[in-house]
Amino acid sequence: YLLIRFNMLLLDTFFLKILLLLSGLTMFMAGVSANYEFDLKKIIALSTLSQLGLMMSILSMGLPDLAFFHLLTHAMFKALLFMCAGVIIHMMNDMQDIRFMGGISFYIPLTSLCMNISNMALCGIPFLAGFYSKDLILELVSFSNLNLLVFMLYYISTGLTMFYTIRLIMYLMVNDFNLMSIYNLYDEDYVMLKSMFVLLFMSIVSGSFLSWMIFSYPYMIYLPFNLKMMVIYVSVMGGMLGYVISNMQIYSVN
Repeated sequence: YLLIRFNMLLLDTFFLKILLLLSGLTMFMAGVSANYEFDLKKIIALSTLSQLGLMMSILSMGLPDLAFFHLLTHAMFKALLFMCAGVIIHMMNDMQDIRFMGGISFYIPLTSLCMNISNMALCGIPFLAGFYSKDLILELVSFSNLNLLVFMLYYISTGLTMFYTIRLIMYLMVNDFNLMSIYNLYDEDYVMLKSMFVLLFMSIVSGSFLSWMIFSYPYMIYLPFNLKMMVIYVSVMGGMLGYVISNMQIYSVN
């Protein structure tokens, strides 16, 4: 937030080029690391690091309003995601390993609903909060005069976001019941659900609301069809890879 406020001091400096490269690499490396991780909190923390890399990189391209927009929309669904993870870890008797979970949506459906919607907002599924900021950022990257390395880093990192999110959802909710999820699950935590539903509402609405509040005029971006659809291409590919990985039954805990 301070860098967004003081962005005028950074304009036309060599530091911005270094910042763009470093934040792009941070985004990529955090996405790759999240795919190899089995700790629920670490996956969400690495996902946050990846989104911070996205904010810093768009800031280094001289677009502080977009960075602030993404900061606000990301705050909504990531706070919800952390709350859902906290509820799940608490119900699992402080077990954080996703290999011990599975089928939890049968026991805690409302928490699972909140988690799925916040995950979809993180992936940039259309008309949720993350879509409005993320899609705009990627279209402006495609529109800008950048080299191929930065362009590829952006799009591969977007695909990786979908990759680790689908993998996480499959391990938590779709795959078979495992050791801990049978013995330790209790009922919904209705105290937490009150604030979670407020965040759920904001995760759905805040993207369109803030895009109307922050920008005085809408961005009109004209791109070729394939470049415009590139976000969907990499997201679908990342989702398919995440599905394949989660079906490999990687449960070795040694």
